[in-house]
Amino acid sequence: MALEKQRFDTLILGAGGAGLNAALQLANANLKVAVVSKVFPTRSHTVAAQGGVNAALANVLPDNWHWHMFDTVKGSDYLGDQDAIEYMCREAIPTVYELEHNGVPFSRLPNGKIYQRAFGGQSQNFGGDQAARTCAAADRTGHAILHTLYQQNIRAKTHFYDEYFAADLIKDEEGIVVGALVLNIATGEPLLIESKTTLLATGGCGQVFRTTSNAHINTGDGMAMALRAGLPLMDMEFFQFHPTGIAGKGMLITEGVRGEGGYLINKDGERFMEKYAPNAKDLASRDVVARSIVTEVREGRGCGPDADHVMLKVDHLGEDVIAKRLPGIRESSKIFAGVDPVQDPIPVFPTAHYVMGGIPTDRFGRVMPEASDDGDPLPGLYAAGECACASVHGANRLGGNSLLDILVFGRLAGHNIIDYVKQNSAHRPLPDESVAQAVDRLERWNVKGEGITVSELRKEFRKTMEDHAGVFRVEDMMADGVEKVKAIRDKLKDVRLTDHSATFNTNRTEALELENLIDVGLSIAVSALHRKESRGAHSRPDFPKREDGEWMKHTLYWKESDKLEYKGVRSQPLTVESFPPKERVY
Repeated sequence: MALEKQRFDTLILGAGGAGLNAALQLANANLKVAVVSKVFPTRSHTVAAQGGVNAALANVLPDNWHWHMFDTVKGSDYLGDQDAIEYMCREAIPTVYELEHNGVPFSRLPNGKIYQRAFGGQSQNFGGDQAARTCAAADRTGHAILHTLYQQNIRAKTHFYDEYFAADLIKDEEGIVVGALVLNIATGEPLLIESKTTLLATGGCGQVFRTTSNAHINTGDGMAMALRAGLPLMDMEFFQFHPTGIAGKGMLITEGVRGEGGYLINKDGERFMEKYAPNAKDLASRDVVARSIVTEVREGRGCGPDADHVMLKVDHLGEDVIAKRLPGIRESSKIFAGVDPVQDPIPVFPTAHYVMGGIPTDRFGRVMPEASDDGDPLPGLYAAGECACASVHGANRLGGNSLLDILVFGRLAGHNIIDYVKQNSAHRPLPDESVAQAVDRLERWNVKGEGITVSELRKEFRKTMEDHAGVFRVEDMMADGVEKVKAIRDKLKDVRLTDHSATFNTNRTEALELENLIDVGLSIAVSALHRKESRGAHSRPDFPKREDGEWMKHTLYWKESDKLEYKGVRSQPLTVESFPPKERVY
């Protein structure tokens, strides 16, 4: 097959906040940048982030980055790497101001400063009173940030490949990534993009579960590409279930609702979070609130005809506050739940939301291919955003730190790539064997005949993941789930497309996504099965305690033989004293 080829200094896979912030740094440095996105950039999932981005600006209440760092370390259940966490919390302040100067329309206080709301798991003075740290643009913060970054990239003349599907990384004989094979969704034609550096910024993998707040595009593509390239994924057992998805559907109801004063009630009208988190109550950490909701339902205090959810009450805030601070939530509630929160409570239940793990990186966004901290990064390959794991979230992410993560580490990866390209100005030769392997994987889907449909296997897979790797996990259930997912992986060879046309063949795209989902799903299931403790989002009723002596370590999973290895947590910050592990209570 004669492949069309293009050459760039940097190839960025993914056009969400991480990819666009990195691209902006690079384009402003006059590098030739290509951004590949399987949707139009402003449809990337960053657009769905609602509540805000954390930064200790102290616009509403006293605050500083050191308190933010403490809350993030505590929120991570002490599995976060404290050097990366310190860096993120310090860089949060200039990052938010840079966004503001680029044109992000943040909500404002009467004095003109950026509005900041309360969010879960955040405190003043190392665990004291509630902090107001989350910089918000009403309840559409991600939308505002993504559109601003896209507009700035257009100004900077970044080259976009819209509606191109990234199929596989291309590696040379030394294992260095030299580009990627991508697929033009509109025409079905493959394109080979050569690059001196590559940044994976493909977002999360929430579609591994049946009920999720994630968009249909969140299929773990970058993570799966890394696995196929022989790289590990780290800490994939830690998957956050957001406590407030619309019951039965999964669409997100931002934590900002509770930050503005909303609260959860059970069928008896009881504010039950006071039982589980007497200090923070409804603004406890997300894993705590999610488990509390599931416990209320399991113990028979759920709402509705099937007693399968709880209620989020906001009507007491008044129509003016809801219209000003939560307009998108009111709209979503009307459309997807059939209720107007000005008058009635919103039915909610935990929904698969965010993966704390991902492609292991250092705090500069450089991909780390080995279990040892002493190893070198893989030259020229970077990852940032939800597909990456710099381990700032550890076992549980705090609300408002996700937008911060993608912006800080996307920006920093961009700066590091600039330095790398200055020192490595030539393209490395393209290896024919790696290109042929990637093309063969695409052409496998041209095989015709009877077989399992993509939608049929995808449905089976996502239900299996939800049933066996959800909010609560026990040994037998997870072991059974691992075997079922492995059996589903074996069935992939029998899947056949029902559409073999070239133009906008979504059936082929969904087949490629299904391959990615299954690989990433196994990394979650296998990693979870072997971690025999409860920590953050990983809750094991059969091992209810956090075991720092045995399990204060990161899990690394390789696709080959479903191999696991472990490495230590970096508990030494850059400039301040370490926060030693202690009991995590709210």
